[in-house]
Amino acid sequence: MGRILAVLYGAVCYVIFLGTFLYAIGFVGNFAVPKSIDSGIPGPLGQAMLINVLLLGIFAVQHSVMARPAFKDVWTKLVPRPVERSTYVLFSSLALILLYWQWRPMTDLVWSVDNDFARNAIWVLFALGWLLVLVATFLINHFDLFGLRQVYLYLRETRYTELPFQIASLYKVVRHPLLLGFIIAFWAAPTMTTGHLLFTLATTAYMLVAIQLEERDMIRFHGQAYVEYRKRVSMIVPIPKHR
Repeated sequence: MGRILAVLYGAVCYVIFLGTFLYAIGFVGNFAVPKSIDSGIPGPLGQAMLINVLLLGIFAVQHSVMARPAFKDVWTKLVPRPVERSTYVLFSSLALILLYWQWRPMTDLVWSVDNDFARNAIWVLFALGWLLVLVATFLINHFDLFGLRQVYLYLRETRYTELPFQIASLYKVVRHPLLLGFIIAFWAAPTMTTGHLLFTLATTAYMLVAIQLEERDMIRFHGQAYVEYRKRVSMIVPIPKHR
């Protein structure tokens, strides 16, 4: 693949990701988007649950399988290595777009907070969760995470090197602040429907499983340094570990 074409491809993949990320905020929060998690006319509950679980499963399988080193070793025989990460980001975005498009509303109430102060406090927590996600990406190099660094180095004819293992800021408090942000944002709902609860339970469970897979890869790559880090810092709940 030509260098300029690779950069353009990486930029397009990033723009698509950015759009799906911003849409996710409105989708989960039920505002500012044409189709949200609770919008639309509910159909049969069993059918809606089956379709929604399938959509969540598609995203989970894609997101986990394509991230594994063994898959990358095979995948990069077909996809040029400089755009491998961008392609992963693109496929993740497409899986999310499919979910947004085909999601079936399940609108029975699980809870609804009526007190204005409490509702506003929950909305603040919702916003802080998304902010935590964004900040966490920059702490671990936002541009490498979403494939832009790879195509930029390819354009400069500079060999790509993996980022060193560093523990910055929020990562000294919890090992996965990015996922903590998602969990906060998904659970911070002043009005929780069965559809929203299904989405939140499934994504929370997926993230807890994904952490195990990711940390296995991190130990394989970084060795004892990551093992010691796991001993010192909590996984997802910011509670100091006993030393």
